[in-house]
Amino acid sequence: MPTFLESLPELFVSKTEISAQVSQAVSDGKLKKLASRLYTKNFVDNPEVIVRRHWYDLLKEYYPDALIADRTALENSPAKDGSVFIISNKKRNIELPGLIFNPRKGHGPLESDLPFINDLWITSEPRALVENMRLSRARKGTVSRTLSQEEMEERLDKLFRLKEDDYVNQIRDKARLIAKELDMKVEFQKLDDLIGSLQGTRETELKSNVAKARKDNEPYDPDRAELFLKLFKDLKLLAPGSRSVTRVSQEERTNLSFFEAYFSNFIEGTEFEVSEAADIVFRNAIPSERPDDAHDVLGTFRIVSNYHEMNQVPADFDDFIAKLKYRHAEIMAARKEKNPGQFKTRINVAGSTQFVHPDLVKGTLRKGFEIYRALEYSFHKAVYMMFMVSEVHPFADGNGRLARVMMNAELVSVQDQKIIIPIVYRNNYQAALKALTNHQNSTPLIRTLDFAQKFTHAIGWSDYDRARDQLEACHAFLDPNEADSEGIRLRLPE
Repeated sequence: MPTFLESLPELFVSKTEISAQVSQAVSDGKLKKLASRLYTKNFVDNPEVIVRRHWYDLLKEYYPDALIADRTALENSPAKDGSVFIISNKKRNIELPGLIFNPRKGHGPLESDLPFINDLWITSEPRALVENMRLSRARKGTVSRTLSQEEMEERLDKLFRLKEDDYVNQIRDKARLIAKELDMKVEFQKLDDLIGSLQGTRETELKSNVAKARKDNEPYDPDRAELFLKLFKDLKLLAPGSRSVTRVSQEERTNLSFFEAYFSNFIEGTEFEVSEAADIVFRNAIPSERPDDAHDVLGTFRIVSNYHEMNQVPADFDDFIAKLKYRHAEIMAARKEKNPGQFKTRINVAGSTQFVHPDLVKGTLRKGFEIYRALEYSFHKAVYMMFMVSEVHPFADGNGRLARVMMNAELVSVQDQKIIIPIVYRNNYQAALKALTNHQNSTPLIRTLDFAQKFTHAIGWSDYDRARDQLEACHAFLDPNEADSEGIRLRLPE
């Protein structure tokens, strides 16, 4: 049978019937008091962390009739200052470590409101949107009860991005009925005007960048824009380096371009033996059983071996879009079903990553390009350009190959060393991309591409057979999963 202490949860509000035992446990150093009647047996974590972890349990203890409302109903968690906003018959605020419960008078749960944890209630999304149109002011050091106009614009833009117009229109219709029930017609009119302005049918003055972009019919993905800005800042902290390659012979260009195209396609699953790929590229020997795959390799080679084309970097945004479409059309020329040179019309997914929605492609690329223009050095631009194109994934297929073409054009244009990603290095490269996409950590990507450029620079490309032998000696052709299991890594040539 558990002891008294073992039967207690991590955090609890003391009751009269156990107060004596609790006091004794505090005296014995087995419980810690955090606030009036509030105790924990966790002596390791900060009190604020413990309390916020159990905010909904505490809300039920202090406000049994609570209806979660206002900004908390939309954010589904305490605000950054710990505020939780509710409707309750109790009037007094309660402050705890890391939490502030803020009750107000108001209509209790409507039929459209939703049950929440511990028999609590939370206002429905349409009601929460209407009630957040009320003006409220933040006291010094605290957040306001309702979202600001800018925050509301960002919230609505996210609804448009994730759920699209029909869903938002349905929400608006439900909000209209709820506003009549709550006598909040003024607040609904503000919400209606804001939604109409985002759709481009009203003229309400907008404050947020995402809302203005949507009204101008070029919405973008703000989460991706934040990622691009994070990479930009990290690159700016990196000392610029240069691995120049002047006086490169035609043989060196051709051989490097072959392996560049070969590896770039292998990463994307277009797998040939090296000799097969060489026959395709140099002898136009198209295998009858895989003609489309062969043309993928050929299309990539045509672009990367054309140093006139690879010397071109975008002069402005329109030129950037034109180059993306032209190069994609060349790479994917044999894949008519993939609409070469045309932006995607459906969302594309890789594993757990969902790329930018088709409606947001051009706007997100514009935001990314605005940041790109402020980079000075070729390696910085190359890393950034590759990630931006890869992260947006603007086409139905061929995005990885295109991203690496755009990366290497930045380097070729100033006579710096191209970057190739050998087969054995594929997992490192893909893991580095995911680290930035999923965890906002750009360090692995920068280091991975830096080593890849160093590796490319160390190979002698003037002779095809010698280059192939060097690549083989450095484990470049090994399957990455087999290499990982055997502890084999890409290494620099001796």
